Amino acid sequence: MEEEVGESSSPPKGFGGIGGHEIADEIFLKLLEIGNDEVVSQPDLREQLDIHFSRLPASYQLDVNLDKAEDVLLHRRILAEAKDPEKRPVFHVRFTKLDDSNPDARKNSEEIEDGTYLTEALSVRHDNANIPVHEIIFSTLDKPKLLSQLSALLSDIGLNIREAHVFSTTDGYSLDVFVVDGWPIEDTDGLQKEIESAIDNYEGSLSGSTHSFGAEKILAVQPKIGEWEIDKRLLKMGEKIACGSCGDLFRGSYLGQDVAIKVLRSEHLNEALGVEFAQEILILSEVQHRNVVRFIGASAKPPQFCIVTEYMPGGSLYDFLHKDHNVLELSLLLKFALDVCQGMNYLHQNNIIHRDLKTANLLLDDHHVVKVADFGVARFQNQQGIMTAETGTYRWMAPEIINHQPYDQKADVFSFGIVLWELTTSKIPYENLTPVQAALGVRQGMRPQLPENAHPVLVDLMQRCWEAKPVSRPSFAEIIIELEELLKQVKATGETSQGEGDATKESK
Repeated sequence: MEEEVGESSSPPKGFGGIGGHEIADEIFLKLLEIGNDEVVSQPDLREQLDIHFSRLPASYQLDVNLDKAEDVLLHRRILAEAKDPEKRPVFHVRFTKLDDSNPDARKNSEEIEDGTYLTEALSVRHDNANIPVHEIIFSTLDKPKLLSQLSALLSDIGLNIREAHVFSTTDGYSLDVFVVDGWPIEDTDGLQKEIESAIDNYEGSLSGSTHSFGAEKILAVQPKIGEWEIDKRLLKMGEKIACGSCGDLFRGSYLGQDVAIKVLRSEHLNEALGVEFAQEILILSEVQHRNVVRFIGASAKPPQFCIVTEYMPGGSLYDFLHKDHNVLELSLLLKFALDVCQGMNYLHQNNIIHRDLKTANLLLDDHHVVKVADFGVARFQNQQGIMTAETGTYRWMAPEIINHQPYDQKADVFSFGIVLWELTTSKIPYENLTPVQAALGVRQGMRPQLPENAHPVLVDLMQRCWEAKPVSRPSFAEIIIELEELLKQVKATGETSQGEGDATKESK
């Protein structure tokens, strides 16, 4: 289950299992039936519909509503406009309905499990009836964290996201449909201007910057790399071991040692990725700790940009737990948790916020030592002690980041609380919810269901780590003391069992 890969926050509707060609037929016939002008004005419209559906994932086909066939044409136009860099991001706003709120939300909500209701858990409660509901459609170049940025943008202007339908095309564009409330009137002109203003404040990061700007960001760090610049002639590329949205990870060798080589794909290079890549080099070159992945070197010289780190043969903790289906004994759980905390405490002592702490970014060596990795979105904390740019992964993200509020190192502590729950249960956080649903729930105070059979010290610790108020969360230095004391007790008593508390439900 990956973050931000075209997941929809509402149940699929429409055509069931029909394929793209059949859906195009149905849409075309419906447009013909209602007398849509484009059926006459575009003789090749039927073929264009085939092309449109072939660009988008199967989840888009499931999301199409035959009674709103003209929406498909709107989506085609928006995606076509997004190809023009001067127009990105393209967005369209329309009023959809007045929602007569039902004070008894449970009557019209979907029951997830044991009395937990999706409407109650994920929606902001309203006292007034006849709430205007709008639909906002975005399209721009697809990139990591785009959903996070768009959600923050809508939140910044006071909108509540009711649904989010997120799709990526095969040629690298996004189609993101949000259903929102919070704009007090039906008229869309003011909302249109408000969104335009909010986009301007993002300084072009939503437009998908050009390759040249991204390269400039990376080239700018060349003087700072110095001794870390590798000799590419000595770098031997081996098998590809992972594929990301903007780059690939290879196993290889450099000066006789096994290494991991992160290569940025040139066709996806833009200004935002250039910043992340350059920042990762700068941070990795400054850190050295047993529980932080070791930096070997980098190349900031075109045409191929790459970062070289030690090779971690054990893979990620995410795979160890969820793909290999390991349930941890208590002593191993505590060892893993302490490794994470030691690495994170070192980073915090050096004024670094990781900002994307999750099990996928925690790697194992061949001795089962856990090391913190992936510093693409990590940052040195500014002098005021707060940061405002939203980043991270929704299932592990602190509420202050979701709400696009200032935050500090305690955001990493919140993420660790989710990681600790994951280590305890061997389950994926909020596995029955999409990332957007999980984020909206966390904003309302939802947290993973506490495991019933876990050690009470761990249950208490994870609760304090995911407190809503950052000041109430412990520091990693404090967590280390608690975990070391618990590990000492476990070794003294010989306790090994680790309960698998029922964590498939979410609680508020």
